[in-house]
Amino acid sequence: MLAADPGASIAGIAAEAGVDRRTVYRRFASREELLAAIYEARLKAIEEAIADARLREAPVAVALHRYVENIITVNRTWPVDLTRMLTDDAVRARRDAAVRAVDDFLERATDEGLLRPGLPQGWAGALLPQLMHLVIRQLPELSPGQAADVVVDTLLHGLGAP
Repeated sequence: MLAADPGASIAGIAAEAGVDRRTVYRRFASREELLAAIYEARLKAIEEAIADARLREAPVAVALHRYVENIITVNRTWPVDLTRMLTDDAVRARRDAAVRAVDDFLERATDEGLLRPGLPQGWAGALLPQLMHLVIRQLPELSPGQAADVVVDTLLHGLGAP
Protein backbone atom coordinates (compact mmCIF):
# COMPACT_ATOMS: atom_id res chain seq x y z
CA MET A 1 0.00 0.00 0.00
CA LEU A 2 2.80 2.43 0.88
CA ALA A 3 4.45 1.71 -2.46
CA ALA A 4 1.32 2.85 -4.28
CA ASP A 5 0.57 5.70 -1.86
CA PRO A 6 3.54 6.84 0.26
CA GLY A 7 1.24 9.30 2.02
CA ALA A 8 -1.21 6.61 3.16
CA SER A 9 -2.74 7.24 6.57
CA ILE A 10 -2.56 4.89 9.54
CA ALA A 11 -6.31 4.37 9.17
CA GLY A 12 -5.84 3.37 5.52
CA ILE A 13 -2.92 1.09 6.33
CA ALA A 14 -4.92 -0.56 9.12
CA ALA A 15 -7.93 -1.05 6.85
CA GLU A 16 -5.73 -2.61 4.15
CA ALA A 17 -4.24 -4.94 6.78
CA GLY A 18 -7.72 -5.84 8.04
CA VAL A 19 -7.20 -4.48 11.54
CA ASP A 20 -8.46 -1.52 13.51
CA ARG A 21 -6.20 1.54 13.52
CA ARG A 22 -6.01 1.27 17.33
CA THR A 23 -4.26 -2.06 16.82
CA VAL A 24 -1.62 -0.33 14.72
CA TYR A 25 -1.27 2.49 17.27
CA ARG A 26 -0.73 -0.07 20.07
CA ARG A 27 2.37 -1.20 18.26
CA PHE A 28 3.51 2.10 16.70
CA ALA A 29 3.07 5.45 18.41
CA SER A 30 3.07 7.35 15.11
CA ARG A 31 3.08 6.97 11.35
CA GLU A 32 6.79 7.86 11.37
CA GLU A 33 7.50 5.04 13.82
CA LEU A 34 5.63 2.60 11.57
CA LEU A 35 7.59 3.79 8.54
CA ALA A 36 10.87 3.51 10.45
CA ALA A 37 10.02 -0.12 11.29
CA ILE A 38 9.19 -0.87 7.65
CA TYR A 39 12.39 0.77 6.44
CA GLU A 40 14.43 -1.11 9.04
CA ALA A 41 12.91 -4.41 7.95
CA ARG A 42 13.63 -3.63 4.28
CA LEU A 43 17.20 -2.57 4.98
CA LYS A 44 17.85 -5.66 7.10
CA ALA A 45 16.42 -7.84 4.31
CA ILE A 46 18.75 -6.14 1.79
CA GLU A 47 21.76 -6.74 4.03
CA GLU A 48 20.76 -10.39 4.49
CA ALA A 49 20.25 -10.78 0.73
CA ILE A 50 23.77 -9.48 0.08
CA ALA A 51 25.28 -11.70 2.77
CA ASP A 52 23.43 -14.75 1.43
CA ALA A 53 24.72 -14.09 -2.09
CA ARG A 54 28.31 -14.40 -0.81
CA LEU A 55 29.52 -11.73 -3.22
CA ARG A 56 33.16 -12.06 -2.13
CA GLU A 57 33.42 -15.85 -1.91
CA ALA A 58 31.03 -17.55 -4.31
CA PRO A 59 31.82 -18.01 -8.00
CA VAL A 60 30.87 -14.74 -9.70
CA ALA A 61 28.05 -16.11 -11.89
CA VAL A 62 26.50 -17.93 -8.93
CA ALA A 63 26.79 -14.89 -6.66
CA LEU A 64 25.28 -12.62 -9.31
CA HIS A 65 22.24 -14.83 -9.82
CA ARG A 66 21.74 -15.36 -6.09
CA TYR A 67 22.04 -11.61 -5.40
CA VAL A 68 19.52 -10.73 -8.11
CA GLU A 69 17.07 -13.41 -6.98
CA ASN A 70 17.39 -12.28 -3.36
CA ILE A 71 16.90 -8.59 -4.14
CA ILE A 72 13.90 -9.33 -6.35
CA THR A 73 12.38 -11.15 -3.37
CA VAL A 74 13.16 -8.21 -1.07
CA ASN A 75 11.68 -5.71 -3.51
CA ARG A 76 8.52 -7.76 -3.89
CA THR A 77 8.20 -8.22 -0.13
CA TRP A 78 9.01 -4.60 0.82
CA PRO A 79 7.91 -2.44 -2.16
CA VAL A 80 8.32 0.90 -0.39
CA ASP A 81 9.77 4.18 -1.62
CA LEU A 82 13.35 4.54 -0.41
CA THR A 83 13.52 8.32 -0.74
CA ARG A 84 12.17 9.05 2.74
CA MET A 85 14.13 6.17 4.18
CA LEU A 86 17.41 7.70 3.05
CA THR A 87 16.91 10.99 4.92
CA ASP A 88 18.16 9.26 8.09
CA ASP A 89 21.98 9.38 8.24
CA ALA A 90 22.35 5.96 9.90
CA VAL A 91 20.05 4.35 7.33
CA ARG A 92 21.89 6.10 4.50
CA ALA A 93 25.23 4.83 5.83
CA ARG A 94 23.94 1.24 5.93
CA ARG A 95 22.48 1.56 2.44
CA ASP A 96 25.71 3.08 1.13
CA ALA A 97 27.65 0.13 2.59
CA ALA A 98 25.32 -2.24 0.74
CA VAL A 99 25.83 -0.31 -2.51
CA ARG A 100 29.62 -0.43 -2.03
CA ALA A 101 29.49 -4.19 -1.52
CA VAL A 102 27.59 -4.62 -4.79
CA ASP A 103 29.89 -2.18 -6.62
CA ASP A 104 32.93 -4.09 -5.35
CA PHE A 105 31.32 -7.32 -6.54
CA LEU A 106 30.61 -5.87 -9.99
CA GLU A 107 34.25 -4.80 -10.19
CA ARG A 108 35.22 -8.38 -9.29
CA ALA A 109 32.84 -9.63 -11.99
CA THR A 110 34.60 -7.39 -14.52
CA ASP A 111 38.08 -8.45 -13.35
CA GLU A 112 37.09 -12.11 -13.68
CA GLY A 113 35.70 -11.61 -17.19
CA LEU A 114 31.98 -11.98 -16.52
CA LEU A 115 31.29 -8.32 -17.35
CA ARG A 116 32.86 -6.43 -20.24
CA PRO A 117 35.66 -4.03 -19.28
CA GLY A 118 35.69 -0.47 -20.54
CA LEU A 119 32.11 0.44 -19.67
CA PRO A 120 31.55 3.86 -18.10
CA GLN A 121 32.31 3.94 -14.37
CA GLY A 122 29.32 2.71 -12.37
CA TRP A 123 27.32 1.68 -15.45
CA ALA A 124 26.68 -1.92 -14.35
CA GLY A 125 25.81 -0.74 -10.84
CA ALA A 126 23.26 1.70 -12.25
CA LEU A 127 21.83 -0.74 -14.80
CA LEU A 128 21.36 -3.76 -12.53
CA PRO A 129 18.74 -2.21 -10.18
CA GLN A 130 16.85 -0.83 -13.18
CA LEU A 131 16.68 -4.29 -14.74
CA MET A 132 15.42 -5.74 -11.46
CA HIS A 133 12.80 -3.00 -11.20
CA LEU A 134 11.64 -3.69 -14.75
CA VAL A 135 11.29 -7.43 -14.28
CA ILE A 136 9.30 -6.90 -11.08
CA ARG A 137 6.91 -4.47 -12.80
CA GLN A 138 6.68 -6.08 -16.24
CA LEU A 139 6.86 -9.78 -15.38
CA PRO A 140 5.24 -10.22 -11.95
CA GLU A 141 4.15 -13.77 -12.79
CA LEU A 142 7.76 -15.02 -12.81
CA SER A 143 9.20 -16.64 -9.71
CA PRO A 144 12.21 -14.83 -8.20
CA GLY A 145 14.50 -17.43 -9.81
CA GLN A 146 12.92 -17.03 -13.23
CA ALA A 147 13.02 -13.24 -12.90
CA ALA A 148 16.69 -13.46 -11.94
CA ASP A 149 17.34 -15.55 -15.06
CA VAL A 150 15.88 -12.76 -17.22
CA VAL A 151 17.83 -10.03 -15.44
CA VAL A 152 21.16 -11.85 -15.46
CA ASP A 153 20.79 -12.90 -19.09
CA THR A 154 19.93 -9.33 -20.11
CA LEU A 155 22.83 -7.90 -18.09
CA LEU A 156 25.35 -10.36 -19.49
CA HIS A 157 24.11 -10.69 -23.06
CA GLY A 158 22.05 -7.59 -23.76
CA LEU A 159 19.34 -7.63 -26.36
CA GLY A 160 21.43 -8.15 -29.46
CA ALA A 161 21.25 -11.34 -31.48
CA PRO A 162 23.94 -13.93 -30.67
